[in-house]
Amino acid sequence: MGMFDFMRGANINEGVREYHDTEGAVLLDVRTPQEYAGGHIPGSLNVPLQELGRVTSVVPDAGTPLFVYCQSGGRSSQAASALQRAGYQSVKNIGGIASYTGEVER
Repeated sequence: MGMFDFMRGANINEGVREYHDTEGAVLLDVRTPQEYAGGHIPGSLNVPLQELGRVTSVVPDAGTPLFVYCQSGGRSSQAASALQRAGYQSVKNIGGIASYTGEVER
């Protein structure tokens, strides 16, 4: 780890790989339904930031590893903090889909 690595922010491509390698993990897209419909990472669930309170109906087990992304990383950072405050034990902000180089579903 280099001295300025903290400035890089989350790497969504590494985060998606880690999600795939984590048994039982859930990939959460916290963008709006319109953004999600425009293209999302395969396998992700859409729970918009403004509706994050309903996450317990989508992911009831607070021990489930959550990997959270949005468009650029801002909303996913807010969502990750909120999820941790709500009692989720393993939450990782993986950044924004704008930097994603993998396959996208529409």
